[in-house]
Formats: sequence, structure tokens, C-alpha cells
Amino acid sequence: RKVLSSGWTPVVSAMLISSGGGLVLDRAVSRFPGIAVYSPVMNGVGGNLVAIQASRLSTALHSKGKPGDETKNPNAPTCCGTFRGDGSGKAARVLLSLTFPGHLIFLLAISYVKAGHTSLTLYFAAGYFTCAFVQVALLLAIATRLVYWTWNRGNDPNNFCIPYLTALGDLLGTGLLALTFLILYQFG
Repeated sequence: RKVLSSGWTPVVSAMLISSGGGLVLDRAVSRFPGIAVYSPVMNGVGGNLVAIQASRLSTALHSKGKPGDETKNPNAPTCCGTFRGDGSGKAARVLLSLTFPGHLIFLLAISYVKAGHTSLTLYFAAGYFTCAFVQVALLLAIATRLVYWTWNRGNDPNNFCIPYLTALGDLLGTGLLALTFLILYQFG
């Protein structure tokens, strides 16, 4: 019942954030038509990886108590601490390492079917993978902070964080991808 009454805020907010990503994509497609094929891949891989981490963090917190429990008010690791140590740090490193093979499969598939209006060159692949790596690293760091912040405010991170994170993944992924296309276009 609580989810039905309070769960709308993250969903509506996520729609607004994703709409920002849609506006960026709309502007980018008018200049770089090939970006339209790569954007769903960039956003889908990043969003799914960060959703896994947010769910893992939430499960770990649920195993220790209830959201907002004042006796067990955990502090989030720093942004760099997201990738350190065992447990959630190790999981973040593994998820970040999955960025490359996940995107490689899709890049090769897009190249094979000759979609995207772009050639799969070394420069394009390097720019694309850099963009993907930065997107996932930022999302994982944000997820760690957001999950703990949501937990400490008494809300279930599974219900509140994942919509925000996937929407932010859309916005970040599309923006970084547009920047990558712009840089590659400037250098020929």
C-alpha cells in the first residue's frame, strides 16, 4: 500500500529525467543520424548494470534491518570507495568490467547488420567504450550514495532508486554518446 501511495514520485521524476535524455537525443539525431542506433544499447547496458548493483546494495541493507532504522544507520562509502574492498566493492568492479564485453557484442551486431550509418573504426570503438565506461562508473558511484541516502530516509531503495538510476543512465548515456559523436566528428 505504501508503494502505491508513495511510489509515484520516483516514476514520474524518472520520466522527466528520461525526457531530458530524449531531448538530447533529438538534437543529436538531427546532426548525427547514426547515434539513434547506439543510444538504446548505451542506455540499456548501463541501466541494467546499475539496477543490479542497486538491488544488491538494497538486499544487503535489508539483511541488517529496516529502512530508516535509527540504531543501524549505515554510511555510504565515498564515490571512490564504491569500487574498493570485498562485497559491494567487488560487485561494482565486476559490473564495471562487464561493460566492455556487453557493449562489444552489440557493437559487432550493429556493424554486422550495417546499421548506425557509421563505420566501426578503432577511433569510434575507443570513443564508444570510453563513453560506456564513464557512464557505468558514474552510475555505480551514484547508486551507492543514492541507495544509502534513500535507506537512511526510511524508504526502500528497490522502489525508489532504480527508476532514478535508469533514467539518469538514459540522460548520462545519451549526453556522453552525443559528446563522443561530436568529438569524433570534429576530428574527422
